[in-house]
Amino acid sequence: MSQPIRARRPVRAAVGDTHPAREIGPLTQTDIVRFAGAGGDFNPLHHDPEFVRSSGFPGVISMGQLQAGILAGWLSDWLGVEHLREFEVRFVAPVFLGDVLRLSGEIVGIVAIDGPGPGPADGPDAESAVAPAAESVAEIALSVRRGDDTVVRASAKAVVASS
Repeated sequence: MSQPIRARRPVRAAVGDTHPAREIGPLTQTDIVRFAGAGGDFNPLHHDPEFVRSSGFPGVISMGQLQAGILAGWLSDWLGVEHLREFEVRFVAPVFLGDVLRLSGEIVGIVAIDGPGPGPADGPDAESAVAPAAESVAEIALSVRRGDDTVVRASAKAVVASS
């Protein structure tokens, strides 16, 4: 018999908190082709060098959703996908083959959630469970950078335990 899946408790957080930045890359044509296959985005800008040159770009570009997905994964590793409430991205510069991307973020605001948080854990360990800290919603500023250039600006909201 399988065990029930228990959601992680919200991360304890405060304004100014960050998570270790992550570097991804260098981005390869294989990365782009795999993502195109998964998402069905076969725009020739992502794989056809002749078409790309005729479009005015210096080389094949990655689809923005690849960077957004990588950033969402990093954010989920930090705060838990089950606690994410909003995620918005803005693509501000193209990403090319060979680029190394740096993902980062900072909690820039926290707002208390109205009402009581969840009680102690259910199940056989409920007697010894500790009630969770009060919950709040954190506002997170995120970015993906290539060297000194920002290529994605993003924001998110996630449930956190108040510090």
